[in-house]
Amino acid sequence: MVLSPQKLKYIAIPDMPACASAAILRGDPRSGAAWVLLKLGSGCRVPWHWHTANESLLVISGRGSVEMKDGPPLAFAPGAYASLPSNHVHRATCTRTCLLFNAADAAFDIHYVDANGQEIASEKALKQKQKQKK
Repeated sequence: MVLSPQKLKYIAIPDMPACASAAILRGDPRSGAAWVLLKLGSGCRVPWHWHTANESLLVISGRGSVEMKDGPPLAFAPGAYASLPSNHVHRATCTRTCLLFNAADAAFDIHYVDANGQEIASEKALKQKQKQKK
């Protein structure tokens, strides 16, 4: 398989902030393991959440960070890598448009949590994020 970057189609990701989009490279994230390119716009923040899948994240370009609960933040810089285990709470922020390679070993889901670690609806999590920006 060969994909040209000029022909990739970035699409909105369900239950994610509007500033996030993805181009599918391999697989189908709705039903199983997949490789995708994630694009997070400048100022994009994905609130605290977890996934059923294990994720591997490699920064291609941009600036920002990914933080895992009980762990140090990883500054986004080209070449930075993070392994995000299944069910482990994390969040991401991009200060300058980020392009990330993401490999997941199961279907994509996202479970947002509040400050106490309790699961909350995506609408509530994304509204809280918008309030923080104002």
